[in-house]
Amino acid sequence: MGKDSKPKDKGKGKQAAGSSGGDDAGGGGGKGGKGKGGKSADGLGTCTYVKARHVLCEKQGKINEAYKKLQDGWLDNGDKVPPAEFAKIAQEYSECPSGKKGGDLGWFPRGKMAGPFQDVAFSTPVGATSAPFKSTHGYHFILCEGRKN
Repeated sequence: MGKDSKPKDKGKGKQAAGSSGGDDAGGGGGKGGKGKGGKSADGLGTCTYVKARHVLCEKQGKINEAYKKLQDGWLDNGDKVPPAEFAKIAQEYSECPSGKKGGDLGWFPRGKMAGPFQDVAFSTPVGATSAPFKSTHGYHFILCEGRKN
């Protein structure tokens, strides 16, 4: 990933799960656009940084199997997935090097991750898990752990 992988549309954060393109923990591009820090109507705000975990799989069947474990344990009951439980799934299923750390990507700014990965990360509410989506690296789902400016 080079510095040219920055998305052109910085900071919109409106991505429906299931689209293509994107990046994983190895995205490049430096600092992106800075938000104003206000809250938007959907309560997600225009934060500058997000803290997230993710699972990356090359095959759609494998990501669906991992996501089903979260659905069966928490999501189908309307519960949020505890980060420690998400980490177990990431360690078991993720093909990204971050999987060894429970999928932890730490804090990253807008502009670091490309395409739909950034859009999904910045539009997923804190504590929520995104639906699986496709990127140029494979299939992901994300647990948003925090936001800050």
